[in-house]
Amino acid sequence: MRLALLGFCFLLAGCETVRSTSDRLFGGAEPQTDAQPQATEVETAPEPVAASSAVGWNGPRKTVAGLGDPTTPGRWLETSLVEVEMTGRVVVPRTGAQAYITLVPGPGAEGSGSRLSLDAMRALLVPFDELVELEVYSN
Repeated sequence: MRLALLGFCFLLAGCETVRSTSDRLFGGAEPQTDAQPQATEVETAPEPVAASSAVGWNGPRKTVAGLGDPTTPGRWLETSLVEVEMTGRVVVPRTGAQAYITLVPGPGAEGSGSRLSLDAMRALLVPFDELVELEVYSN
């Protein structure tokens, strides 16, 4: 019976789901296999810009974001970095994951925190219960 239990533990430890979960919990590297989608770039159809004169900027702007209102649908980042709604690219420097999302003007001074939608956090493969550093590029 002990031998069967020990064998089961070894089989379970080799399971991809268990390894990826333990890596996330204990800070290990994410496994890169063919079965797991790469977090390089997630593209969606860009949404229309609210103002036709929306002017972007050159280079990245940095912000720290947490989870926004989970009941608001869509892929958006509410941030004080923009004054009008526009489509932009958001990159997680730690992992390299990136996604095209709608940048929505938010309250506060430039450099204050931002809020990500639940769908955007899923697209960027970031935990829902943590703050994440982001680089924001205008489109």
